[in-house]
Amino acid sequence: MPEETPIALVYNWRNYAVMLATPWDLIDFTVGFTLTERIVGSISDILGLDIIHTERAADLRLRIAEHYLERFDLRQRRRNLRGNTGCGVCGLENADKFFEPLPRVANIKTSLNLSAISKAIDALPEHQPINQRTRAAHAAAWVNFDGAILHVREDVGCHNALDKLLGTLVLEGVDIKSGFVFDVERCSYELIEKAAHCSVTALASISSPTSFALRKAAEANLALYVHMATGVDEITG
Repeated sequence: MPEETPIALVYNWRNYAVMLATPWDLIDFTVGFTLTERIVGSISDILGLDIIHTERAADLRLRIAEHYLERFDLRQRRRNLRGNTGCGVCGLENADKFFEPLPRVANIKTSLNLSAISKAIDALPEHQPINQRTRAAHAAAWVNFDGAILHVREDVGCHNALDKLLGTLVLEGVDIKSGFVFDVERCSYELIEKAAHCSVTALASISSPTSFALRKAAEANLALYVHMATGVDEITG
């Protein structure tokens, strides 16, 4: 069975959220979560990280520049509920966050070769060691335009897996314009938001997006592709 552990994210000794996650690739998760939540503007704004493991949980204690605490007002934006497994928006105090404009990730929407997506779909199971053992883990993959899978991260939560993947891309200095994200979970608003805030230009999924996710993808000019029984199709507004 996969691990599911409470992970506390603490910024300059201020509690921000407690997420349930698989306790592997925690540095990747910390960086991805911090950037997709817009706690800081770039990885260089993370000044330090201590990971403290206990018998029941893990604390991710980050040090960031003080002006970011003032800029985003963590006391107002912090989550007042524990986060369910992989939930990207649990406990937010203000529903206006859902309607904040997403950054435009490309002037011209990225076009993907449908065969590249199919190739990645076929190859992904070989890159999922946790899921091979447990049949209970989500995955997010970084794929080049030829369909080769270059990075994969797994977690019991789909949003956690994407945060881990995005953190990996930043830490590895990957050119975000050189490929696309493939996610094995339903294409929800949270996935679009996280991808857009890390400048991802294209995302492929194994299920259709929600209508809200589609509208937000159009707002960001982020290309969406979905794998259906009849094959792979681009989803447009």
